[in-house]
Amino acid sequence: MAVHEESLRRLSFLWEEQTLNMAFVLSDTTRTRIKLFTALSRTPHALLDMATPAVGALLWLGGIPSLSVTVLGVITAFAGYTAVYALNDVVDYRVDREKVKQCGLPGADAGHDLDAICARHPLAQGLLSLREGIIWTAGWALVALLGAYALNPACALIFLGGCVAEAIYCLMFRVSYLRTLVSGGVKTAGGLAAVFAVTPNPSVPYLLMLFLWLFFWEIGGQNVPNDWADMNEDRDMEAVTVPVRFGPQKSAGIILATLGIAVFLSLLLYWVTPGKIHSIYFPGTLGAGLLLLIAPAWKLRESRDRADAAALFNRASYYPLSMLAVLLISAWW
Repeated sequence: MAVHEESLRRLSFLWEEQTLNMAFVLSDTTRTRIKLFTALSRTPHALLDMATPAVGALLWLGGIPSLSVTVLGVITAFAGYTAVYALNDVVDYRVDREKVKQCGLPGADAGHDLDAICARHPLAQGLLSLREGIIWTAGWALVALLGAYALNPACALIFLGGCVAEAIYCLMFRVSYLRTLVSGGVKTAGGLAAVFAVTPNPSVPYLLMLFLWLFFWEIGGQNVPNDWADMNEDRDMEAVTVPVRFGPQKSAGIILATLGIAVFLSLLLYWVTPGKIHSIYFPGTLGAGLLLLIAPAWKLRESRDRADAAALFNRASYYPLSMLAVLLISAWW
């Protein structure tokens, strides 16, 4: 009897130990899977981009929207950026697989790329299946679409237009360097939709100025620098991007020109918005533009180094967040 009880105790101990081990393994697996899906949606970058719609709304209102609009807007913006970034990898699945096979994964400098914090192109690496990527993208897109429609049907139309434009951008990889213009249009969608979320009839001059500001920031601070950092691989893949087509010198000029226009337009927005913005907006906006856009762009122009292109991309990614901080300080002031 004693032997039987001892065996039961040992069996119970082994079962508890195995259960704990399985729980740890499952927990570790779950964390890994979540990390892969956040890599697919480039969540660190998406979280920074969420400042863009907030900036569009605060600039129009001169203050913070109602609590209900803010909460629904945050959920919708997160779902929208999560879906669109994942859509990029889904549409580019075959091209990214070919790039990984032909050129390998990015080198050590990729760790400094904001988009490579979790993992780069998990679909292309086979870490996630294409089916999983499609389900993930479609699920978040549905959440974003429902949220956008609840805010204003116009927001839903803008979101759908942004998704279509993102797909077109990806399909133009080997077609034309003018794809950078499409990219500029995609990045304006969040800011424009946010304006319609807080007012049914925004002014055309404000929408146009907001569009152009975000358009030039995306081209000079995001798209062209990112393509510059990938220029060697893109050339091997016979891609048609601005750096591949025009080379470092002209690309540096394009970056400086577009970012200079973006900083100038950010100042002009003060006069076209109906919102009451404190004059502290001017030094804050100018400082953010010079520090996060112009300074790293000038350094890239001088060095023409791939690492400096990645550095510009990273610093420019914080520009919407810095503008949001300026507007919050202005509203509080």
